[in-house]
Amino acid sequence: MKPASIASIKSQLTNGELTQKQIEELYKDSRKGVQAILKRHEKQQEKQALLKQAFIKMNTYEKEAYRNGNHYIAGVDEVGRGPLAGPVVAAAVILPKDFQLLGINDSKKLSEVQRNEFSHYIKQHAIAYQISFIDNTIIDKINIYEASKQAMKEAISGLQPYPDHALIDAVPLEGLNCTYEAIIKGDAESVHIAAASVLAKVARDDWMKELHEKYPLYGFNSNMGYGTKEHLQAIETYGVTPYHRYSFAPLHKYRHNTLLN
Repeated sequence: MKPASIASIKSQLTNGELTQKQIEELYKDSRKGVQAILKRHEKQQEKQALLKQAFIKMNTYEKEAYRNGNHYIAGVDEVGRGPLAGPVVAAAVILPKDFQLLGINDSKKLSEVQRNEFSHYIKQHAIAYQISFIDNTIIDKINIYEASKQAMKEAISGLQPYPDHALIDAVPLEGLNCTYEAIIKGDAESVHIAAASVLAKVARDDWMKELHEKYPLYGFNSNMGYGTKEHLQAIETYGVTPYHRYSFAPLHKYRHNTLLN
């Protein structure tokens, strides 16, 4: 019998159509192309195994919350504390108990393509999610820490159903109508918080890209409002916009200046 073509073997491996016994038989195939495919397959399997292990580890807080009798668990995170312009954005998300998304992580550790793909998947599969924006004028009035907490609380309050328990990235939130845990570096420790991190990051980035269309001189579509060298130079050259945070140290001197419209 003529052996299967290398292209056919590659397709079958990729689509998971071969049994373990059939894969073991392929190691006897002397063709270099087949052995190269098997090597790549091994590496992919190893990568998948590591992703599964990481996902299981990131479900530790969730499992404990379920064991304690909680039904709806929310992950909560915010992005945009550090930028000189734009809002701080928080997301809260309730995921089903059997939710699985290998590779989910702190949004800062993901590529833009991954974040966009994951955000779409999370929105499709979430029981509920809510995203809250607190603009720069509020940030300047109450400070960025309080604005971050307000954004988180608004995101949680908007969830339907309301959660029984919240897993929050680092920030203690008093006054919730549910129990909660504030987890240091929670976006790398909890699937729910990581999912909230992704939703918030994508939402804020999209908002800043829209702002770039109105103010193209500041590079908001790439710096997302952070104080890059180019952004600071643009401020020196063109002044500030109504979306800058005048309470932040580099912009104090512009607080009473005429704003760029």
